Amino acid sequence: MNFDFSDDLKQLRDQARRFLSERCPTSVVRRSLDGQEPFAADLWKEIAQMGWIGAAIPEDLGGAGLGYEGLCVLAEEMGRAIAPVPFASTAYLTAEAILTAGSDAQRREYLPRIANGSLIGCFAMDEGVGNPTAEAIHARVVGERLSGTKWPVADGGVADFAVVVACDEHRQPGLFLADLKEVERRTLKTLDPTRNQASLTFNGTPVRRLESSGWGSVQRVLDRAAVLFAFEQVGGADACLAMARDYALERYAFGRPIGSFQAIKHKLADVYVALELARSNAYYGAWALGSDDPDLPLAAATVRVSATEAFHLASKENIQTHGGIGFTWAVDCHLFYRRSKQLGLAIGSLPFWQDRLAELLETRNAA
Repeated sequence: MNFDFSDDLKQLRDQARRFLSERCPTSVVRRSLDGQEPFAADLWKEIAQMGWIGAAIPEDLGGAGLGYEGLCVLAEEMGRAIAPVPFASTAYLTAEAILTAGSDAQRREYLPRIANGSLIGCFAMDEGVGNPTAEAIHARVVGERLSGTKWPVADGGVADFAVVVACDEHRQPGLFLADLKEVERRTLKTLDPTRNQASLTFNGTPVRRLESSGWGSVQRVLDRAAVLFAFEQVGGADACLAMARDYALERYAFGRPIGSFQAIKHKLADVYVALELARSNAYYGAWALGSDDPDLPLAAATVRVSATEAFHLASKENIQTHGGIGFTWAVDCHLFYRRSKQLGLAIGSLPFWQDRLAELLETRNAA
């Protein structure tokens, strides 16, 4: 069994890295950080033109048909560039929800427009502080009308429509499609302003239920997204390690590069070990996702835990390696630290996924 990417996907990775290094320098990221724009709209258009958003969407539905491995490759490069675009919300969550739970008509209505970039989607699940559980869902759909408030919703302030997790008349959770034109939105202040976060208030908003609903469908979307988020986290962690290494080689103290001191060597070695563990788990997750293996939930929980830990460690040690200058606004270290925190809470906290991993392992061992 080969867990490496094909030569074609490696070429896609190299092309994506070159493109993002040219079109998405940190000056573009800082425009969103400074509030000049909610996301990089021009970059988003170019990404759509190259077919990245629809990488995992089949060609007969308007996508590029690259499969999930292709989307994983792109997710890693988006994480490396900390791109300020609604890629994760649209490609990992919204498109996946429609692909896995939507009817054929719903897929044909939404997926081609998602793939070409004319529709931005968001996944409205959270209702305040807490983790994704069925008991935490209080938004209600009665007579195809949705009422309730969802926050925080990643890219909720810039999305055209949402896939909303809500309860039906029988208090059973499900997935619903909602147009956001008439929905009250409020932008939220967060640690990472480069990823838009909003509060969405639904007051009798018309919705349509995705064909295959229930909490099982919600968890399936989260498991699939966990693998894709993990690749984004691996990309971010790899960028942090490279930044720290380069600075450690060029910064001198007491007449020698600081990278020659054991205190720095040990820090970077720890980051490298955590990153490679996350990367190996991510490759297994990509295989499980692409083959729709029964072990996907276990693979997703494993990689979610290891990738979250790796990105947090890498972003923290990157600041520490830079020393006093690493804490300043002018240096880019904090951009990665902010993103590591945001991604670490995107679909549930680290303890939530650690508990899920333990439960899945206990279930498998008991079988």
